[in-house]
Amino acid sequence: MPRSSPGRPIALTALLVLPAVLAACGGPVEVEVPRLSTADRAACAAFAADLPDTLADEERVEIEPDDAPAAAYGDPAIVVRCGVAKPEGFDLTASCESADGVGYYIPDEQYDDQDLDLTLTAAGYSPRVEVTIPARYRPNAGPAAMSVLAPLVKQHLTLVDDCD
Repeated sequence: MPRSSPGRPIALTALLVLPAVLAACGGPVEVEVPRLSTADRAACAAFAADLPDTLADEERVEIEPDDAPAAAYGDPAIVVRCGVAKPEGFDLTASCESADGVGYYIPDEQYDDQDLDLTLTAAGYSPRVEVTIPARYRPNAGPAAMSVLAPLVKQHLTLVDDCD
């Protein structure tokens, strides 16, 4: 009869626990919390409460502060924030990418350079929603995020100016 090694249960336990420990090493993703009016705070809270468990095939991860109107997905994190300021370079002549009827402003320099992080902003809505996507997830995560978030943007936020 084969003898078992006394170290095997410990080694097996270490292998089972190690992924959880490694996942926790990064800690929560820190997000900036904007100053919002009472109405915008309520809209952003409703929007954030409806954000999905996965975005662009990435699982949702913890954020800090945990009550921020935001969510993060994956590592490095794709971050969705509600209540952001008007993006630099956005004006009424800016062009936007549309997904399911929601226009997202993308800074010009990010269109063609797939090595840059991507910032999408539903700039025609109030309050505004911003999605930052690390370059590693390009080119597919941008369109995936836009289409998943579009119904939530339309449901919880107010269209102020079309961004086409």
